Amino acid sequence: MARKEASSAVRTVFLCSACGNDSPKWFGRCPHCGEWNTAVEEAQRAAAPPSRRGYGSGAARPTRLTEIESLAEERHRSGIGELDRVLGGGLVPGSLVLIGGDPGIGKSTLALQLAGALARDGRVVLYVSGEESPRQAKMRAERIALRGGADHLYLHPEIDLDAIVTEVDRLQPSLLVVDSIQTLHLPELSAAPGSVTQVRECGLRLLRLAKDRSIPVVLIGHVTKDGSVAGPRTLEHMVDVVLYLEGDTHHEYRILSAAKNRFGSTNEIGVFEMRGDGLAEVENPSERLLRDRGRSVPGSAVVASLEGSRPLLVEVQALVAPTHFANPQRVAQGVDVRRLAVVIAVLEKRAGLSLAGADVFVNVAGGIKLEEPAADLGLALALASSFRDAPLPPDLVAVGEVGLGGELRPVPQMDRRLEEAMRLGFRSALIPKRQASSTKPEIGLVAAESLREAIVLALDAKPSPQHPRRG
Repeated sequence: MARKEASSAVRTVFLCSACGNDSPKWFGRCPHCGEWNTAVEEAQRAAAPPSRRGYGSGAARPTRLTEIESLAEERHRSGIGELDRVLGGGLVPGSLVLIGGDPGIGKSTLALQLAGALARDGRVVLYVSGEESPRQAKMRAERIALRGGADHLYLHPEIDLDAIVTEVDRLQPSLLVVDSIQTLHLPELSAAPGSVTQVRECGLRLLRLAKDRSIPVVLIGHVTKDGSVAGPRTLEHMVDVVLYLEGDTHHEYRILSAAKNRFGSTNEIGVFEMRGDGLAEVENPSERLLRDRGRSVPGSAVVASLEGSRPLLVEVQALVAPTHFANPQRVAQGVDVRRLAVVIAVLEKRAGLSLAGADVFVNVAGGIKLEEPAADLGLALALASSFRDAPLPPDLVAVGEVGLGGELRPVPQMDRRLEEAMRLGFRSALIPKRQASSTKPEIGLVAAESLREAIVLALDAKPSPQHPRRG
């Protein structure tokens, strides 16, 4: 009888590695998220009864909103300005932060620099490394010149989550860093580390740990081939902040962005430069991104983008060449391919440029991704410049959204974009005509109503910019 009860306590289920949905039988396509070939067989024990305890001490009970203490001014500055910008001002006590990115992009380096910055401030930090030995972590710390505050930084090479919780209770750290979530293991679960069950349960335990003890917890997660965090998508739902560190490993710039942030905006980005001694903050990214820009080169246009509260000037490069294939190629890096197809269609239909028989290649220099419609005009001008083999004026910046009718639409916060362009020495700006009368005249404005008119003003006439009349 005892043997029969023990066997009934264990059941075999099939889990979706993408979303974590479980099924008693195998499936080819997940009925929850629709992904194919994601079924993973695992043995599960009967779940323990759920706890009735809430966050903190005492039983859970409804609380008036006015009785809850505000944490608006209790953010902990990390000591890394670009990271604080993306987080919304700093680390929030009790928050669970997930950092994802490709292998070798700098996730562990950023987390170790964060731990070192807080340790130099006199705060106790526990860095759990399930992938490195203490000596290996020490070598990496010496490489990035992490010396000050070492007495407050503790390295713990452990994958047993119960042992990690014991050390947290003993040290009472101000920050817990787990590198990585896929290496953690709960002994009561028979699944292997990194499996769907282990990642989900360890994430829930760490979430409860952060909320109960009111300490920020930073998790490092591996990513899949499509760029998402490996493991069930429930992991991204349960954390408070999801950060992605992106960039080309062949270039020095790294972009930190937030895909989810319960305590701030998801539009802010942080720009870092990968050096031999770690990640260095780039305080003036516009100037650095335009540093290697070639002047008077066909197919090059400067776009004034807005990333959160930061205006950013980037170079859009386009190459239009005759195709040797039946279907012309459309290759884009840093720009959505579907948005590129829309701009090409408008150029053909409204501006008279025949691009149907040409290959089109677009690249945004520096690894920046342009997602807002304000980059449409610069993208269209770069394509027209390459198609006609005629360079744009080197001191011209383009800002505007292109509509399907070929009209130029206004974009928000034009003054901030143009102020950044003036600071970098640009003397003229091509903008929608509807915004010309409401824009500061410190920079020369070239206003156009349509994309066809903008191409004529930028490539054919090339007039000297004049300030528009007001009123």
